[in-house]
Amino acid sequence: MGERTRPALFNIPAHRAFSDALVTGILARHGNDLVRLAQGMILLPNNRAIRSVSDAFVRKSGGGLLLPRLVALGDPDLGEQVGGALDPLGEDDPIPPAIAPMRRQMILARMVQQASAHPIDAGQALKLAQALGAVLDQMQVERVPVRALAELGLSDDLSQHWQTSLRLFGILLAQWPQELARLGCIDLADRRNRLLDRMTARWAKAPPDGFVIAAGMSTTAPAVAMLLRRIAMLPKGAVVFAGLDQEMDADAWNAIGPSDADTPTGSTAGSATGIGPGGLESHPQYALKRLLDRMSATRDDVALWRWGSEHDARAVRGRNISNAMLPPRLTSRWRDLRTADRLLAGVETLEVATPGEEAQAIAIALREAVETPGRTAALVTPDRQLATRVSAHLRRWGIEADDSAGQPLSRLPPGTLLIAMAEALAERFAPVALLTLLKHPLVMRGEGRLAWLEGVRGLDLLLRGPRPQAGIHGLDLLLAEREGEDRQRALRDRTRLWWAEARELLEPLEQAFMAAPDLAGQLAAIREHAGRLSHDTVWAGHQGHAAADLFAEMEEAASEGPRQADIRGLPALFDHLLGGLSVRPPQGGHPRISILGLIEARLVQTDLMILAGLNEGTWPGLPAPDPWLAPRIRREIGLPGLENRIGLAAHDFASALGAPQVLITRARRGAGGPAVASRFWLRLKAMAGPQWKNTGRYAALAQAIDRAEEHRPAARPAPVPPLSVRPKVIPVTDVDRLKADPYAFYAKRILRLARLDPVDADAGPAWRGTAVHEILQRWAEEGNGKLSDLEARARAMFDRPDVHPLLRALWQPRLIEAIRWIAAEVASDLAAGRRILSVETEGRAEIAGVTLTGKADRIDLLPDGKLGIMDYKTGKPPSARQVKAGYALQLGLLGLIAEHGGFPGTDAAPVVGSFEYWSLARKGEAFGYRESPVDPLGKRDKIITADFTSGVHAQFEGIAAAWLNGSAPFDAQVNPEVASYGDYDQLMRLEEWYGRDDG
Repeated sequence: MGERTRPALFNIPAHRAFSDALVTGILARHGNDLVRLAQGMILLPNNRAIRSVSDAFVRKSGGGLLLPRLVALGDPDLGEQVGGALDPLGEDDPIPPAIAPMRRQMILARMVQQASAHPIDAGQALKLAQALGAVLDQMQVERVPVRALAELGLSDDLSQHWQTSLRLFGILLAQWPQELARLGCIDLADRRNRLLDRMTARWAKAPPDGFVIAAGMSTTAPAVAMLLRRIAMLPKGAVVFAGLDQEMDADAWNAIGPSDADTPTGSTAGSATGIGPGGLESHPQYALKRLLDRMSATRDDVALWRWGSEHDARAVRGRNISNAMLPPRLTSRWRDLRTADRLLAGVETLEVATPGEEAQAIAIALREAVETPGRTAALVTPDRQLATRVSAHLRRWGIEADDSAGQPLSRLPPGTLLIAMAEALAERFAPVALLTLLKHPLVMRGEGRLAWLEGVRGLDLLLRGPRPQAGIHGLDLLLAEREGEDRQRALRDRTRLWWAEARELLEPLEQAFMAAPDLAGQLAAIREHAGRLSHDTVWAGHQGHAAADLFAEMEEAASEGPRQADIRGLPALFDHLLGGLSVRPPQGGHPRISILGLIEARLVQTDLMILAGLNEGTWPGLPAPDPWLAPRIRREIGLPGLENRIGLAAHDFASALGAPQVLITRARRGAGGPAVASRFWLRLKAMAGPQWKNTGRYAALAQAIDRAEEHRPAARPAPVPPLSVRPKVIPVTDVDRLKADPYAFYAKRILRLARLDPVDADAGPAWRGTAVHEILQRWAEEGNGKLSDLEARARAMFDRPDVHPLLRALWQPRLIEAIRWIAAEVASDLAAGRRILSVETEGRAEIAGVTLTGKADRIDLLPDGKLGIMDYKTGKPPSARQVKAGYALQLGLLGLIAEHGGFPGTDAAPVVGSFEYWSLARKGEAFGYRESPVDPLGKRDKIITADFTSGVHAQFEGIAAAWLNGSAPFDAQVNPEVASYGDYDQLMRLEEWYGRDDG
């Protein structure tokens, strides 16, 4: 039998289940002779398509069957090799092996780093290398010669940025063949081209004995196009397209792009690209039209595949899809469509408010499919976060969905541990990064895990507040014994015992990195110490094995990788490399439902297809920018444009619309705010017109599943503890809190709950106030009053080894200026006859049946024999209005204790004649000023000095009688006149009741 005169081209339309229809036809044509069937060969796009067709053979066979040989042409985007059947052994002229992908990326990263005029860290170099490798692959796949760039002559018309990128790209393009020659390898895309060309030539001379069918191809690569042309001309060959639109009329078909066909050579230079520059690349039929052109065929040469399956939708669906995907300039036709041609029977839409509602509704739809005997369903979405949410919802009902796209290794426990180690090292064991590492679920996995976590919790408490010094040395200083008062002494002692064990694990890691400036040494250190930290569980299980294999590849190739490996870029490097590997569980999930990405869903069709995440930027996704070639250059040399991906996503969407039942979903809001509906969603909606209906069935169930039967809003809390637990000793600092917000006082003093400072917090007012009080106390106790001594003490405090350099740089200049002002003011007061009696002195007095305690920052003896009470503030002091209203009683209460003789070193019944706040804040151009809430004559609406303590006494008696000695409830309240006490807002459930009219 000779070669055909016309190519054997067929099409399975989108409304038919591709794999089942294909297998049905193959069995009808070749199934009578099982030996001949086994001698046949089916070429498919990738390994996932092989699985889909294999499953279809199992469903259709009804018994034992010898399958034809299923061969993958290999998907370059997935890094797949060409199937072994196309790479026979024992060739006289063997094709060189392909370079390993990791080794290639490392070498390209080194070349980028060396060729760049500016320093680039290893992580950024690897990202640029990946983009560079993608451009090299595209040039080889499209067979764009290197000279095409030099012949363009566009560099003078480009911006400076693109001129620099093009010049650097040219240098790298010239160096790369030398690197390949040194290694004796070729690129994967080049090897793929050579294998396909060799197979095309071999079959031209000697056609195979069995049938050859190429099915589901959509790649426009010239080598693939020529092979498909050869298969279509074989006596027993055929090419079967998936989803070619044969409903579209000639005007619409021509509107997709130029119709000049490629020559049989597959040349892409200049204007011979067929649908090249000017083509509508975002159209779902663009790739198939370009493929036909490169095969020197037309749509008229394609016949309809006669066979279908029980999973097909009605034929009218094909017309609906074709109408929805008309080229933009022809969408005016929608106005004239008949109802039957715009009616999307079997297609439901679901639009909800949030991604959480969307995931819940999808999970309910999948559960409904599971509970329907024999029904199959698939969720198709490029949104991995949405897919993860749906999987979690399904697990609530014990349903494990087969998520064929897997999870990026960077999000799985082994990957997060490796990234956490890199971040801890890059930040030199800064608190947040260190605790993230130490609390990781794989660290110290096993019997000692609980004891380990107890030690980590202790360290967590000690790290609350300002950051310690960097590295292991800074943590040693944090845990070292301290002289004098240490409120955390017991916690520090317990944690110090645990730190001895943790230090043995962390210090060698730090030392190994200090001794390993190159990437290979850093990877080796991470690998070794990751095993020590996790007792080797990081490398266990299918996830750990994937991490171990990837790490082995990274280590092996690192010696040829980037030379400048700054440790600060290590986390980004790990996130990039680990995020590029998806890990699937070894066992499948439920046999009738699956979760698929766009690539995984190609050639797959189920009874119910759920197309989710139909928002712009998700489906279709935003085209990734090419950092190397400007869009104009890509267009001129014949490379696919950046919108080519949108066209592929559109074809995936149109193909999935062909299922018998389709549910299309989107959320009006995304993670970052309001979301814009996908162009595909808007097209369908505009075409359907009045027929467009949003189903509320699944949305209602999603909202009802967690809806409470009865709404019971929280009332304002007002606990009434018994008198026996109400405190009888109260510090003056808590009286203001008690009056302004009794519930906050109740939580702090009776429940003994205290807010923890954030980890790695800024040095706030509390830290600054403590530092100032410590300096002033020690300076005043010396009694010399010298300015130089006070300033020296302040500088000495910042020179302590436990003070972080950042605090020294930020606060030392301000504090020194404020300290100088204090010293000058004290010297002025001493010259005027005042004398310092005490500093930081504790006092107490029995008042209104309660022991009132307080610490006076300073008490002076005035020239007239009265006392002066001073309170240092690092910020703005309370206003006279707040003091007069009774919400800032601290200064008056200290005076009240003094008048009761509660401070040692004062007379039995002294008179307080001065109340002052000394603020260290900036006022005008200088730091430091005095403020007093009282005045001897009550001027400026201030309290009369002589009446201050008596008024405070009366207010305190009322407070004590109500809450400390009485039975008044501790109401939760927030007074707008008072500084906010927000530590207990969540505990009191403030937002549930505040502002609501309870009447």
